[in-house]
Amino acid sequence: MSPDHPIAVWHELLRHRNAAGLDGLLADDAVFHSPVVHTPQQGKAITRAYLAAAFQVFGNPSFRYVREIVGAHDAVLEFVTEIDGITVNGVDLIRWNDAGRIVDFKVMLRPLKAVNLIHRKMGEMLQRMAAAAGPG
Repeated sequence: MSPDHPIAVWHELLRHRNAAGLDGLLADDAVFHSPVVHTPQQGKAITRAYLAAAFQVFGNPSFRYVREIVGAHDAVLEFVTEIDGITVNGVDLIRWNDAGRIVDFKVMLRPLKAVNLIHRKMGEMLQRMAAAAGPG
């Protein structure tokens, strides 16, 4: 996989928790599908916010991808991490366009205990980020 492949770029951004680098990876019309929010979150800004929060919530030494299936414009990345003593197992479903920009990012999690934990932690992180950004 070349270093400029969308999944290689994703791995680098995640490894360094480089939320600023998401701007170059996400398409303007990117859509984020949260495991705890029913409605898809549409647009680059909200997708970036969710992924930046995920960098903080999931970004610990135990996080690792354990399986990857990569196609021409889609990838399935299975991950495992431990947060607050709870093992979180999940899947990132990622689709990108011909320009190599992510257009769809869906996260699925298990077990229920992990879903509840991530719901709380992501909510807290998104609130802190919104407060730090100030009035819109």
